[in-house]
Amino acid sequence: MELYELTQMLPKDIDGGIIESPASRQYFTGFTADSGYLIASKNGNVFLTDSRYIEAAQAQIDCCDVVLLTDAKVQIPKYLKKFNCSNIALEANYVTVSGLREYSKMFKAENFNAVFDSRFDKWIRYLRSAKREDEIKNIKAAQAIANAAYENAIRYIKPGMTEKEVALALDFYMLRNGAEKVSFDTIVVSGKKTSQPHGVPTDKKIEFGDFVTMDFGAVVNGYHSDMTRTVAMGEANDMMAEIYGIVLEAQQAAIEKAAAGVAAKDVDFAARNVIEEAGYGKYFGHSTGHGVGVEIHEEPTVSPKSDYTLREGNIITAEPGIYIPEKFGVRIEDMLLITEDGCENLTSTPKELTVINN
Repeated sequence: MELYELTQMLPKDIDGGIIESPASRQYFTGFTADSGYLIASKNGNVFLTDSRYIEAAQAQIDCCDVVLLTDAKVQIPKYLKKFNCSNIALEANYVTVSGLREYSKMFKAENFNAVFDSRFDKWIRYLRSAKREDEIKNIKAAQAIANAAYENAIRYIKPGMTEKEVALALDFYMLRNGAEKVSFDTIVVSGKKTSQPHGVPTDKKIEFGDFVTMDFGAVVNGYHSDMTRTVAMGEANDMMAEIYGIVLEAQQAAIEKAAAGVAAKDVDFAARNVIEEAGYGKYFGHSTGHGVGVEIHEEPTVSPKSDYTLREGNIITAEPGIYIPEKFGVRIEDMLLITEDGCENLTSTPKELTVINN
């Protein structure tokens, strides 16, 4: 259905397009492979893949023909001609310079015209941004695994453990309990390092009085989840409690604002305004959130510069933070399914300041 919708979006000056990016190929075909070409056109569609994947692809893909890829330089022009394509859109945000050179040679020989103006990418992103029921089911399953991993982790985290040990424990739990892989390199940072939004786990030992930030997610059937929790080890001083409370209030403001028909930048403003009013605006440098699906970061971006209006079926994160160099940082992140009159929070773990005394 989505492949049909994409081809119906093509204007008169574009006859078809070639999709190479693994995430978009997976979205339209439901099949995961690290190489292949999906040709989508007004007059026909075909997926070309090599011998490693052909048997599985033919068994799983029902939205288009599946053909063994033996020579892209021969087969791509063959099918473009079969589908009467002269003006062919390419993924401007994915095709490399060397890839464009190869396409240029291929197209010149057949008098094809490459359309490389990002419209194709925009339509693909738009379709991918609102999730189908099967996608929502997979993302909910992935987030449920992450929720359980966090609940398990806070039972045993204690001073003396290293950041790496906690990260590995989160990963192991998710993989043991249904995740096909983790969404991204798990982030676990502690103490002063929590001021680094994307800090890397090290052999640093967690100490009494530290904040510990954990940012992680699971993948189910190719779909990602994403969550962040910040906890205190043993105790939280007054400043830690104050900053945590501000971030939590900011996140709640974003959640209350999120709904179909609301500008994404207004959701960002709702969170950012709370932090700025509290006097910590300069310590919140990233966007409030992003879309999640077959990629961990996809449309829509929930930022001050976003021109996206939220629509039913979007799944976004709400993850404001405050990061004070040489002191600490706090981030709280939930996943939200946008509905007609608000949103459904897919992240079920508690968000009140958790002080761990294991």
